[in-house]
Amino acid sequence: MQVVDVTGSTNADLLGRASQGAADRSVLVAAHQTSGRGRLDRIWEAPPGANLLVSMLFRDLPADLLLDGRKLAGVLAQSGASNGRVDHLVVGIGLNVGWAPEGAARLGNGVHPLDLLAGILHEFDALPDDVFPLYRAQLATLGQAVRVHLHDDSIDGRAVDVEPDGRLTVVDDQEVTHHIDTGDVVHLRARPAE
Repeated sequence: MQVVDVTGSTNADLLGRASQGAADRSVLVAAHQTSGRGRLDRIWEAPPGANLLVSMLFRDLPADLLLDGRKLAGVLAQSGASNGRVDHLVVGIGLNVGWAPEGAARLGNGVHPLDLLAGILHEFDALPDDVFPLYRAQLATLGQAVRVHLHDDSIDGRAVDVEPDGRLTVVDDQEVTHHIDTGDVVHLRARPAE
């Protein structure tokens, strides 16, 4: 694990290192990012030292992390390839420790980002090699009415499954099944009666 005070993006840095041969499960932590981004290339900003900013390299896949239905962290996974084949994955996490308090309030006061990281890495090391059954069982999106924003379109329907390769299965209102590789998934909630 390497800890730096400031960088453009922990994901961009670790992706570069991955193409140079960095080891599986390499970890890069920053106190501040100047060019952080999230899904759909959105800018991700926070005051220096306010949040846990960490990227992990996987050579061997997780988006939002929820606690009691509220967003606690955003996850961005980016892959790299060599010889025409994807051979590594970098996962960046922006954990709302002291900024964007909706989820952070659930952690309690005084949580230091590096103490939180130590706990995360401990739990991560304890995971089985095949985490898919655990992931699927905990995926809050399954069974929910969703809108999936794609590059140039959107699909409304119900999320019915997730496949081992990570694709989300959504059945739309016309009973057409869609297998979603990449998109921004929004949970639709019933509007209260007026």
